[in-house]
Amino acid sequence: EREMQELARALKQKCGVGGALREDHIEIQGDQRPTIKAELEKRGFT
Repeated sequence: EREMQELARALKQKCGVGGALREDHIEIQGDQRPTIKAELEKRGFT
């Protein structure tokens, strides 16, 4: 839970947009796929 909160906050900051943490997923406003993909890969997600 805490890791998801931190990841959501970091992604929103990186993208410069709003968003929300839902039960099992993170919502980011707008089409931010390239930015999110790069950030997740940087953090070791594949």
